[in-house]
Amino acid sequence: MKNILVTGGNGQLGQALQKVAGDFTQFNLLFTDYQDLDITDADALAAYFSAQQIDACINCAAYTAVDKAETDEDKAFLLNFQAVLSLAEICAQHNTQLLHISTDYVFSGKQNVPYTEQDDTDPQGIYGASKVRGEAAAAGYNPDTIILRTSWLYSEYAVNFVKRMRELMQEKQELNVVFDQTGTPTYAGDLAKAILDILQFKTANPDAAIGGVYHYSNEGVTSWFDFAVTIKEMTNATTAIYPVTSDKYKTAAVRPAYSVLNKEKIKSTFGLTIPYWRDSLAKCLKNI
Repeated sequence: MKNILVTGGNGQLGQALQKVAGDFTQFNLLFTDYQDLDITDADALAAYFSAQQIDACINCAAYTAVDKAETDEDKAFLLNFQAVLSLAEICAQHNTQLLHISTDYVFSGKQNVPYTEQDDTDPQGIYGASKVRGEAAAAGYNPDTIILRTSWLYSEYAVNFVKRMRELMQEKQELNVVFDQTGTPTYAGDLAKAILDILQFKTANPDAAIGGVYHYSNEGVTSWFDFAVTIKEMTNATTAIYPVTSDKYKTAAVRPAYSVLNKEKIKSTFGLTIPYWRDSLAKCLKNI
């Protein structure tokens, strides 16, 4: 049985991994949060890896407060870059497979066709910039590192767009939601299964050269407005939802206007079947 360290184990993706872990009995998933293992502390990382035999590490820990990052740059880079650098180094020293989670915010959002892994990064804010540096740090120590970019993550857990919309639809008669930002939602349960499928593939094919950047979201394309309308329809809410442009909803950090991710590489490499976003949303809403 392989020991898989999961950092950020109490976040959305970490909790989703906890839920699907039972379907992968060949893995012993070790979930940690910052109280258990502070990945910004290189000495703590060294001590943990010395005490445990870690075969793979899924790095879900991240600074994800997109707007707050604009005024908290040091903390964003500490967790999203410097900590990743330390984690990548210790993984390389212990021959541990690293799978690092990244984001669509590494792109500018200025193109109008799905972003491939080969497209240039061009972050428009501090959060995205810190994640770009983190990607380089993750890959720098070992070419076998897997970097997994995702977008519009939601789940039954923590704070996210789906849960917030449901709450607001119970509180308000009207909502305004931006319609000029286009992307694809990602159900954390689907992403969690994909991650463990990838590590299962690596276990079955230990000599396969699969390191690199991959994109994962659910299938399909939508806007935040249409996403909200779909939540309304699936929950039989009565709130009126109106489309507005992004300039009517000011945020500290610029959001990508278009961040659809091309997923052909991850599907062809690992043979993954990715669910359509509406189907996964329906599954999630049944569990909330």
